[in-house]
Amino acid sequence: MKDLLYLKDDQIKDLIEKLFIAYRDTFADPKKILEKYSIGTAHHKVVHLLSIYEGISISQLLQKLKITKQSLNRVLKDLTKLEVIRFEKDSLDTRIKHVYLDEKGKELFKEIFDIQKKRIYTALLNSKSEEVINFDNVLKKIING
Repeated sequence: MKDLLYLKDDQIKDLIEKLFIAYRDTFADPKKILEKYSIGTAHHKVVHLLSIYEGISISQLLQKLKITKQSLNRVLKDLTKLEVIRFEKDSLDTRIKHVYLDEKGKELFKEIFDIQKKRIYTALLNSKSEEVINFDNVLKKIING
């Protein structure tokens, strides 16, 4: 384990490359589904987050995505036209809008998730339980930087 404490730049570069390729491949899997709806990765990210954070406010969505209002508005407009999402005003503060996946949005998410799940599930199934736990812990530390 002490070997890991002395990672060389080449080893860290290799890890970054693997993270990039894992991300690229995991998000390339549903590409045909996204093309069918004429949407892209940004739309996919919003749909994914809405599947997890049902009724998230627009400002919370902006914080999670770390994108501009203009970029998010474009994506939300596209998803609204596709009848994938719906908005509800907050019951206490009508200036706040909450975003939900509607039935078509839930179906879109499931279609995308099922294809991504195959890759992740196979990798996890072919890993030892301690590898999965340690990998998850490392990912959390990378995310929380």
